[in-house]
Amino acid sequence: MSFSELGLSEEIVRAVTEHGYTIPTPIQLQAIPAVLSGGDLLAGAQTGTGKTAGFTLPILQRLSSHPHQTQPGVHSPIRVLMLTPTRELAAQVEESVRTYGKYLKLKSMVMFGGVNINPQIQRLKSRVDILVATPGRLLDHVQQQTLDLSHVEILVLDEADRMLDMGFIRDIKRVLALLPKKRQNLLFSATFSDEIKNLADSLLDKPALIEVARRNTTAETVAQKVYKVDRERKRELLTHLIQTNNWHQVLVFTRTKHGANKLSEQLTKAEIPALAIHGNKSQAARTRALSEFKTGKLQVLVATDIAARGIDISELPHVVNFELPNVPEDYVHRIGRTGRAGSEGEAVSLVCIDEKKLLSDIERLIKREIQEIVEPGFEPDPSIKAEPILNGQNRGQGGGRAQGGGRSGNRAPAPSGRPGRPAASGAAKPPLHRSGGRGR
Repeated sequence: MSFSELGLSEEIVRAVTEHGYTIPTPIQLQAIPAVLSGGDLLAGAQTGTGKTAGFTLPILQRLSSHPHQTQPGVHSPIRVLMLTPTRELAAQVEESVRTYGKYLKLKSMVMFGGVNINPQIQRLKSRVDILVATPGRLLDHVQQQTLDLSHVEILVLDEADRMLDMGFIRDIKRVLALLPKKRQNLLFSATFSDEIKNLADSLLDKPALIEVARRNTTAETVAQKVYKVDRERKRELLTHLIQTNNWHQVLVFTRTKHGANKLSEQLTKAEIPALAIHGNKSQAARTRALSEFKTGKLQVLVATDIAARGIDISELPHVVNFELPNVPEDYVHRIGRTGRAGSEGEAVSLVCIDEKKLLSDIERLIKREIQEIVEPGFEPDPSIKAEPILNGQNRGQGGGRAQGGGRSGNRAPAPSGRPGRPAASGAAKPPLHRSGGRGR
């Protein structure tokens, strides 16, 4: 079935075709008619399936088919609110709105923190039909009374599981209280946890349910490998793999912001162009690093989990887990940055003795064993004993506790009992920085 057969206008189909898409993905085949029907929707799809277009295209169709009637001189209201957990994802979604709506008379705006609020205030004085925002900066505007959400017709919560993970539930409830009771609600999530189900029950009215892939599965187009290596030799092995295999575009994940900074500096010293991207970086630095990486000018982008949301590169060949995530579901999100929309990709994990339990948890989640490889010259030393992973940091790799821990780049220490996360006795909780903790 083509996009035009799904009920999309000629203008929207032309923009989609110019962007290189002719056949809808499975999530789009189901989501587009569901959104066009006007009902609520709960959609689950693994990353890289085309879900952004799955809600953007039918929303553009609905707005253009039913233009808002305003009296002369009356300010046109915001009709659609799309909430995302991170700045990068907000920017990506709003870019999709502009790309697919290029032949329509609709205006969109992206709003996030980390940048001056005044240009956003000025932009809100002109017409905005579709607003894409992170919760923290959105509530800043509400507090300053620069924003009116009383006419919103459609609410989208994108990557709702990540928003709950980052502690946004109270912010989301504050936003919901500002919206009209009668509206269409669309909730997209990569996973359906109990928390997501509770949110859906309180938010959605008889929603259509779409789930295009088994929960917590990884794309078949991604080749997964585990390299066993000592914790102190991970950086050396990563350098070796990049240079000997001639990898040109590599997204590398670390657990902490401090670890991302240190690794990017080490790679650069080894003459491998690398930059770090995380919540403590300025928005200008994050945007520049992402832009250079997308164009291929930057060979390696080192990222924390939260900052990597919104990295959407159609044919990203390599994702490397320099450190395994503490939460198994994050592994699925990480490697979902490659092998997107049917293209092939490779996901490599560098695993030391400390991470044995984390690897087992991941394999249990994805219901498959990952191929293990020992690179000649990097054989693990069997005499090395496992060390606990404290505050997301391997003691041997990071030179101490993580710097500037916050919700935007690292997870706060888990309750006792979570795999691989024993808390140090009497350790203080890492600070929560407002600048990153609310998607700013």
